Amino acid sequence: MAKKVTYDESSISVLEGLEAVRKRPGMYIGSTSRKGLNHLIYEIVDNSVDEHLAGECDTIYVTLEKDGSCTVEDNGRGIPVGLHAKGVPAARLVFSTLHAGGKFDDSVYKTSGGLHGVGSSVVNALSTYMTVDISRDGYVHHDRYERGVPVEKLVDGLLPKISKTTKHGTKINFLPD
Repeated sequence: MAKKVTYDESSISVLEGLEAVRKRPGMYIGSTSRKGLNHLIYEIVDNSVDEHLAGECDTIYVTLEKDGSCTVEDNGRGIPVGLHAKGVPAARLVFSTLHAGGKFDDSVYKTSGGLHGVGSSVVNALSTYMTVDISRDGYVHHDRYERGVPVEKLVDGLLPKISKTTKHGTKINFLPD
């Protein structure tokens, strides 16, 4: 006979932030097999494709790196880097918070693919590391995450500027975990 297990209010768990994604990845990407791995790549590529569909991007590079990581680079507008009303840079919000993004209404994107507000943060949560370089407003802004947790120190509350540029767009490199 099976041992009785107490099931009461103390049995209810609340997973915060990206913890739920790491605990149950199949809920977000379908599986933890090759199909799930491919889904991670599609999520990041979908964001670049959305920039293209919005008429803001005409070049997308997808590179499968020797170390198993994937790099997706586009010449779109670049994810916004300014301080969001939540008190963190908008780009960091996109990569570290479920349901944060620019696709919840049709003012910025008329159509979009992917998981709508969870895609980039899910990929981040399920990656050993993710680096983000955003070329926007004359600078390359940089961020880095390890298993979904930001490890790059902010400068005056914003992403550090690592160089000047005349280009625009987003470059993301991630190593699936």
